[in-house]
Amino acid sequence: MSKSISVAVVGASGYTGLELLKILINHPVFAITYVATSEGGVTLDALHPALKDVFTCNVEKADVSEIASRCDLAFLALPHQASMGFVKKLLPRGVKVVDLSADYRLKRETYEQYYCPHEDEEHLRSAVYGLPELCRDAIKTASLVANPGCYPTAAILGLLPFLPFIDEQFPVFIDAKSGVSGAGKVCSPSTHFIGINENIFAYKVLSHRHEPEIKEKLHLHSGKIFDINFVPHLIPATRGELIDAYMLLSKEIEPLEILKEYYANEPFVRIFDAPVSIKSCAGTNFCDIYAQRKGSKLYVNSSVDNILRGSSSQAVANANLMMGLNESLALPTIAYVP
Repeated sequence: MSKSISVAVVGASGYTGLELLKILINHPVFAITYVATSEGGVTLDALHPALKDVFTCNVEKADVSEIASRCDLAFLALPHQASMGFVKKLLPRGVKVVDLSADYRLKRETYEQYYCPHEDEEHLRSAVYGLPELCRDAIKTASLVANPGCYPTAAILGLLPFLPFIDEQFPVFIDAKSGVSGAGKVCSPSTHFIGINENIFAYKVLSHRHEPEIKEKLHLHSGKIFDINFVPHLIPATRGELIDAYMLLSKEIEPLEILKEYYANEPFVRIFDAPVSIKSCAGTNFCDIYAQRKGSKLYVNSSVDNILRGSSSQAVANANLMMGLNESLALPTIAYVP
C-alpha cells in the first residue's frame, strides 16, 4: 500500500465532520494529523463521545499555517463563505483541498445570487465539481474539489442518463425528502423533536439553493437548459434522502435498460427494479436509482445517505482520486439495517 498521506479535518464539530473522522480513522492510507474547529481547545472524545477510545487527539483552533505544515490534503467541513478564507491560503502552499461547503460549486454570478459575494474568483475558476460519475478524470488532477450538495448528488445521478431524452419544452419537477441531520446540529423550531416528530413539511419551496446547482450542472453536462423546479421536505428520520423526479420524454425509451447500461461500470450506483428507499443505502456511499415510464411521462426515483454520499463519504472518494488512490478505499458499503 502507498505511504501514509497526512490529512486535516477542519470543521470537525458537525455531523459531516464526525462522519469524515469515522471513515478516515479506518482508512489504510490517509492519516489524520490535524483536527480543528473555529474554537479548538478540547479533546476529540469531548467533542464526539462516540469516538472515545477509538481515536484520540486534541482539537485545535483552525490555523492555515499549521494545516500547511502538517498536511498534504485538507477536508473543509465549514459553512459557506468560511471555506474561501482557507482555500485561497492553502492552495498556494501546496495543500490539496476537498471543500464540503458551497463556496466553489457554482459559477460566480449564481453563487452570489444565492449566497454572498465571492472572495476567491481565481480558485473558483479552477475548482472541479466533485461528483465522480460526472467529473472523475478532472478530479484526479485537481487541487481543489467542490464536494456537491446532498440533494444535487441524488438528483443529478438520477437524471444524468435521461438528459438526451427529456423534452426541454416542459418543466422537470423534483420532489425531495431528507432526514433531519441535513439541517446540522443547531436546533430550530422545525428541527426540534416536537416540530419534526410525526411530521413532514416542505421548506424553501422553489427557492432552495440546491436548485440552481442541479440546473447548472445538468446544463454544463448536456448543453441543454432545463426548467428545474425543486421542492425539498424535511422528514422525521435521522439520515437518508429520497428524490422523486417527474418529466416528459421526447421519445419512447426503456428506463431501466438505460440506467443499467449508463451505470454498468460505476461502483457506487445501484439500479433497482422497484422503487428505492432511504434504508437501502443509509450508512453507505451508494446512490440507488429506479425509473419507470408511462407513455411520454418519466418518473425517476433515487436515494442517498445525505451525510455520507451526500457529503462525507463522497468527499473521501474525491480525496482518494485526487491522491492517486483507489476511489473505493475505506468507503462504507453496508447499509444501516434495521
